[in-house]
Amino acid sequence: MNIKKNWWKILASVCLLYTVIEGFIGEVPAREILNETIRNLYFHVPMWFGMMTLLFISVIYGIRHLRNGRMRDDLIARESAHAGVAMGILGLITGSLWARYTWGTWWTSDTKLNGAAITMLIYFAYFVLRGSVEDEQKRARLSAVYSIFAFVMMMVFIMILPRMEDSLHPGNGGNPGFSKYDLDSKMRMVFYPAVLGWILLGVWIMTIRVRIATLENQLHEPTFTDHPTL
Repeated sequence: MNIKKNWWKILASVCLLYTVIEGFIGEVPAREILNETIRNLYFHVPMWFGMMTLLFISVIYGIRHLRNGRMRDDLIARESAHAGVAMGILGLITGSLWARYTWGTWWTSDTKLNGAAITMLIYFAYFVLRGSVEDEQKRARLSAVYSIFAFVMMMVFIMILPRMEDSLHPGNGGNPGFSKYDLDSKMRMVFYPAVLGWILLGVWIMTIRVRIATLENQLHEPTFTDHPTL
């Protein structure tokens, strides 16, 4: 392995290994209601950070495609969205598990939960759109425009509305955030590497998907010369 080229992959592996070990056997504060479920903070929240980072990358490359028409940018935008949605689904699953043991139910009518679910549906529609347009250039342009709309709606549903309405989530609807309530100095030592690790893992998955898609393009189009750079 070329360490200089793949240092970030090594960093991702170290951060995630550290996160898993500390997440399951590390010391955490004893908080009412949360109890041991507070360990999920190292998984659920960083996964959402990973999702937002990947979907932001998707928007950036979609805009780049609109500017220069390079299909390579559309490919990266598409695979970033795939990886981002995968992170989002994992976030929903871990969030539902957390809700079951802290709020007593798998799902509530919480603003942020509903917003997260709507966000996933919006991005599912993104993939439906891509699959319904046959012309390659038209599909790429429409997808790029739609991804801008989808990202803005995600920020509204996940970051803005929960702060304006009642929400059970920390830091929303008047509830204190973890930084003031539960996230003590020991947990910060795990939480921040966890955020970095999950983001880098998402990017890693995205780059693998881009390389696979590039190889498929080369097999189906022998004249394809846009070599991978990720």
